[in-house]
Amino acid sequence: MSEQGTHAVIAGIEELLPVLRERAQETEDARKIPDESIKALQEIGFFKLLQPRTYGGYEADPVTFYTAVKLIASACGSTGWVASILGVHPWHLALFDARAQEDVWADDVDTRISSSYAPMGKAQLVDGGYRLSGRWSFSSGCDHATWALLGAPAFDADGKPVDFCTYLLPIEDYTIDDVWDTVGLRGTGSNDIVVDEVFVPQHRALSFVATSKLSTPGQEVNPGPLYRLPYGSVHPSTITAPIIGMAQGAYDAHVAYQRERVRASYLGEKSKEDPFAKVRIAEAASEIDAAWLQLTHNIDELYQLACRGEKLPFSTRLRVRRDQVRGTERAIAAIDRLFENSGGRALQAGTPIQRFWRDAHAGRVHAANDPERAYTMFGTGAFGLPVENAMV
Repeated sequence: MSEQGTHAVIAGIEELLPVLRERAQETEDARKIPDESIKALQEIGFFKLLQPRTYGGYEADPVTFYTAVKLIASACGSTGWVASILGVHPWHLALFDARAQEDVWADDVDTRISSSYAPMGKAQLVDGGYRLSGRWSFSSGCDHATWALLGAPAFDADGKPVDFCTYLLPIEDYTIDDVWDTVGLRGTGSNDIVVDEVFVPQHRALSFVATSKLSTPGQEVNPGPLYRLPYGSVHPSTITAPIIGMAQGAYDAHVAYQRERVRASYLGEKSKEDPFAKVRIAEAASEIDAAWLQLTHNIDELYQLACRGEKLPFSTRLRVRRDQVRGTERAIAAIDRLFENSGGRALQAGTPIQRFWRDAHAGRVHAANDPERAYTMFGTGAFGLPVENAMV
């Protein structure tokens, strides 16, 4: 994508932010992203950022994508979360067999895909593919998609596990069960996907072995550097980027409120004159900046290596995961600090600070944000021991 085109997408999102901010409560109340918001993001070109040029995409650098996500999440946490999830799936589909890409994009390059990667189902090897069944939770934005990516182990005829794959299914092969009713990220519509004995052809399955080895069938038709990046770097960062955006949104809302706040308990002292309030704001701002700088620096380093056709060091991939979970921790710490300093009125329903606080903590429980697991992997690698994990 040209630099001018990249700027146009970012500029379009910046213009949309006030509208997304105004819709934040409506989004939460509806428990799904408004169709108008998804349509606006589509028209701006957001969902094309990581889509291959072969199918009308921009193949933008990943930092541009994460920057767009952060901006959206700074206005509405739920919208940013869904945008990030739906927005990364064109990248993942580009790793699949060319026939799978054709199945999805041949008739409509704006087709959207939702997902649920956790191994909540079971695939049976059969002639020409797999027989898939199960119930998958947390498929964010599934009401705005007509295909789904679902994770499950594959078993042979003897019941022996032989692989773990992501399976691509059209909406005709699954049903959506509306179960999403949560304290945070309420607007994401992260409902259940139910599949009952559906045949998935071989070309619509992608082994995690292939993705972890950075050698996938889709690279034959999408040889660009974007599609040589590790799944274990791109996808977890897709989870952290909106959380950092939520922290930024909380910061902006907090500072705006504190400029006008008068603290009755302290004889009418203005919050903007409270030195301790200034310290807390500085601490939060530093945590947000550190989280963002590490995430974008690491991803850009991997991308530049891929652009030069160089090998992506495993140590760098481990660092990406280490700093990704650390970025989530920093963002949560910043939001907590701001929330603690916001006063009792921040507890009122409808205020931005409490919504960002709930949304960020809801995002924190995603499996990609397990800090001990990521830190252990990094430490294992630092000691020169083998790391056996597909999410690197």
